[in-house]
Amino acid sequence: MSRRTPEGPPPPPVVQRVRLRYAKRGRMRFASHRDFARAFERALRRSAVPMAYSAGFTPHPRVSYVGAAPTGVASEAEYLEIGLASRVDVDTVRATIDAALPEGIDVLDAVEAGGGSLAERMEAAAWRIEIDAEPSVIAGALADFLRADEVGVERLMKDGRRTVDARGPVLAASLTGEAGSRAILDVVVRLVTPAPRPDDVLVALRTVAGLAHEAPWWNYRAVRMAQGPLDGSGAIGDPLAADRVAHEAEP
Repeated sequence: MSRRTPEGPPPPPVVQRVRLRYAKRGRMRFASHRDFARAFERALRRSAVPMAYSAGFTPHPRVSYVGAAPTGVASEAEYLEIGLASRVDVDTVRATIDAALPEGIDVLDAVEAGGGSLAERMEAAAWRIEIDAEPSVIAGALADFLRADEVGVERLMKDGRRTVDARGPVLAASLTGEAGSRAILDVVVRLVTPAPRPDDVLVALRTVAGLAHEAPWWNYRAVRMAQGPLDGSGAIGDPLAADRVAHEAEP
């Protein structure tokens, strides 16, 4: 028996790729990646962006998501790439998609892809974590954490519970402010697999402070402030900068 093939002509090819930076704010931080993907694809349909589609019996828009933030945390630095079937102005794409998305998801930047892999540029992420704990308690736990070479924390994954090192990938961590009785912690994490999440860092702080078995402990709110390539000084660069440079160099 011959294999069935979809009827009709194949979908138009991708002629332009556009990379977007977007934010998850407010209540949208509780949206899962699957929820966001559904909302984003609805926005693509509403905005009439000329999307390219995959072939097959169930075509899907050409969207590549890059390193989505965990459910429950906000972000100012989420990225994705879309493939288009006809060329359009990238600023128009940004504005029309942004207008079609629900409140709390904001498209902040758009650039035509200049080649290379966007995912491979994501070497580190910067988190700002506001913690419901006395800053002096956080300062002591942070000092112990930074002196450690490794701090294992348990995480539930698809294949069961695993212990991950929450200390090794942390490139920098500092107590940068106070908000009443809440501490503000800035953390830069190398994006290894699996990369420690903000809750992993907090569990590690509890562990080194000898408070691992006290629950509940800290309520917190985390925001991913940046993600991208690392420069020689350890600062996180703009992952879309190379695309801008590539197009500025075009005749």
